[in-house]
Amino acid sequence: MSNLIQAAREQVSALTQSAYEKAAAQGLLPAGVEVKATVEIPKDVKNGDYASSFAMAGAKAMHMAPRQIAQILVEQMDLAGSYFERVEIAGPGFLNFFMGSKWYGEVLRDIEAEGLEYGKSDEGKGKKVMVEFVSANPTGPMHMGNARGGVLGDSLANVLQRAGFDTWKEFYVNDAGNQIHKFAESIHARYMQILLGEEHFEFPENGYHGDDIKELAQGFYEKYGDRYRDAPEEKWLADMSAYGLEVNIPKMKADLSRYQIEYDQWFFESELHNSGYVAETVGMLADKGWTYEKDGALWLNTTELLKKKFLAEGKTQEQVDKLDLKDDVLRRANGFYTYFAADIAYHRNKLDKRGFDLAINIWGADHHGHVARLQAALDGLGLDGSHRLVVVLMQLVNLLQDGKPVRMSKRSGKAIALHDLLDEVSVDAARYFFNSRAATSPVDFDLDLAVREDSENPVYYVQYAHARICSLVQRLAEEGAAVPAAAAVDAAVFTTPEEKALIKNLAQLPEEIHLAVRDYDPSHVNRYLIALAGDFHRFYNACYIRGEAPEILSARLKLADTVRLVVANCLGLIGVSAPEKM
Repeated sequence: MSNLIQAAREQVSALTQSAYEKAAAQGLLPAGVEVKATVEIPKDVKNGDYASSFAMAGAKAMHMAPRQIAQILVEQMDLAGSYFERVEIAGPGFLNFFMGSKWYGEVLRDIEAEGLEYGKSDEGKGKKVMVEFVSANPTGPMHMGNARGGVLGDSLANVLQRAGFDTWKEFYVNDAGNQIHKFAESIHARYMQILLGEEHFEFPENGYHGDDIKELAQGFYEKYGDRYRDAPEEKWLADMSAYGLEVNIPKMKADLSRYQIEYDQWFFESELHNSGYVAETVGMLADKGWTYEKDGALWLNTTELLKKKFLAEGKTQEQVDKLDLKDDVLRRANGFYTYFAADIAYHRNKLDKRGFDLAINIWGADHHGHVARLQAALDGLGLDGSHRLVVVLMQLVNLLQDGKPVRMSKRSGKAIALHDLLDEVSVDAARYFFNSRAATSPVDFDLDLAVREDSENPVYYVQYAHARICSLVQRLAEEGAAVPAAAAVDAAVFTTPEEKALIKNLAQLPEEIHLAVRDYDPSHVNRYLIALAGDFHRFYNACYIRGEAPEILSARLKLADTVRLVVANCLGLIGVSAPEKM
């Protein structure tokens, strides 16, 4: 569980504090002063690898000039056995620390020891986390938004796992409710048009217009003929929805499997209704006094729940009073429960029945108004939804070709399906591009760029670095130069800026994983990969390996192979392959 960036930062603090205590014991500095100093990484390596503000932060309490304090600290500082070879005073009193070969060698040793698990931590402390993502309605093929949500959710779950969380991936199948009713009506209309002709049976205006509905109706007709021509509505609604789901859900699973996504569970909404769990959940809200009846329907007092939530989060009463808050129907006058009621029950199932410490959902940005309402409802059940439910809202995908937007319309049935996209570009390119930016930013998916085989294509650029190293290692092995163990490398030979920058970047991965977890943003991994590949290519072009003295060749070969390992590690986190040849 190495994090040598943080370890070096902590060592700067310890060395500085030790020097202060040594100076104070000799009467050179006032004793008993608590100094809250910062330790930063300077942008310019000329200012050292780390800079401490200790002298400036303690100047007022010590009644001394910062540079005078800094000078005393430098004179008392013992760097023996530390990561640092020297410390200098700069500017108004910064203490600039310069790393020595010990730190660079330790980075290589730690990565070798952890292998493809490098970057792991116990940050999550084994907490159970469910990541629910895609959860597309099973009424048609998955589209570009689902494609983005898929890689975001899958990669986030992988990153959380690496950070010590016990993660679970889930797809919530909305196989009940109004959209399934509309789905069955659409299949029925196309089925009747097959029997009677399109001009003799009107298609519902708000139905699903895609060609996939026509294909389902044709399949149903081929299986059952005209047996459902005069069937009662209750019969064809049930049987046609069941048939459509039986066809569509395996297709969804196949598309996602092709997209390198496998779930721990596919959870069906119908199970919540059939088991009585939705009714039980609504009953619990009623027992707690959060519901009321009006116009024959049962309502959730969302307004009061949200007021309570927002006040607890620090909003003023005046701010809350200005919000346009509305209550929600849980059970309609006809006795049917709403989607919101089922959603509350599903999340109660996650947090209460199955005991997940945290539920993370990947949703489209158009669902933003639903987030606080659902969290507040869970608060009303005593489940602390405001903290235990995290919703990552995902912006749109803009598909480009020839530099122009490719129009997509779900209502017209011309949405670009995931399986169509994967016929055009590789799974690697799709996954990399969709995870290339934070969920809060739209993604411009350039179809032309995604298939290019040059450095302009980011996934090609990163994969090429991996393949290039594999080729180098194989070529040198044929010449008798094997990759050495890290312990056999003399890190003192790493003297060029390119070598040092590359090793520093290798050490950065644990911090990037921490940031990805903190921000619920796995695109940190993509940006890290681009930076690492760039540093490797610069190193490779500036530092010869073949033909160098044995100790230099050996060290640089080990450095290159360590980069290979870390690139493969990170590509694995985002579900992209690491080819050995390109």
